[in-house]
Amino acid sequence: MESQQEKRRRALKIVKKLLAAYPEAKCSLDYKTPLQLLVATILSAQCTDARVNMITPALFSRYKTAEDFAGADLRELEACIRSAGFYKSKARHIKEACRIIAEKHGGRVPKSMRQMLELPGVGRKTANIVLGNAYGIIEGVPVDTHATRISRLLGWTKHSSPEKIEQDLMRLLPKKYWLKISDLFVHHGRAVCVARRPACNRCPIEKLCPKVGIRWGRCDLNTDR
Repeated sequence: MESQQEKRRRALKIVKKLLAAYPEAKCSLDYKTPLQLLVATILSAQCTDARVNMITPALFSRYKTAEDFAGADLRELEACIRSAGFYKSKARHIKEACRIIAEKHGGRVPKSMRQMLELPGVGRKTANIVLGNAYGIIEGVPVDTHATRISRLLGWTKHSSPEKIEQDLMRLLPKKYWLKISDLFVHHGRAVCVARRPACNRCPIEKLCPKVGIRWGRCDLNTDR
């Protein structure tokens, strides 16, 4: 049975190989400000980043500040983001989060995990993405469907809860990779380790992967959007 020390060494090798395979890996949401990234990340729940990037240019042209979003007519905001899915709850979360940002934080997205988690529609994944990419503040690992499936596939965790998976990844990986591994998982999950039929024959980490959960040419751990 693999010891924790051996697992850490294997994990580091995997990260380095993924970095070499996807040197361009970064957050795939388009944004210019922390506020735009926050809104885009809220929209990305159960929606592809590509779809979000189609919505946000017009959205950010119409609503430029937290005050603009906070004062938005809810039905008009819903109409702007309808194609992102779950648009009613997302519109409420965006409007209310921006009201709190405008009233309590001077219109600026807060820089602490505690304050981020007080915003409606913001969990640890969203907070980690915004803090890490917008401010360079690394508090944890963003855990999405790609991170969930691939980290289990690699034997890095046995959990399905994002919070527990995050804790496992934080214990396993050096802090400097906590944000990057999420981007690497997204790129790898789209390009090679596709849930319905992982292309193990052309995987850069195939020799280091125990393939936990793969059955008959497909991954039964989860299905990415």
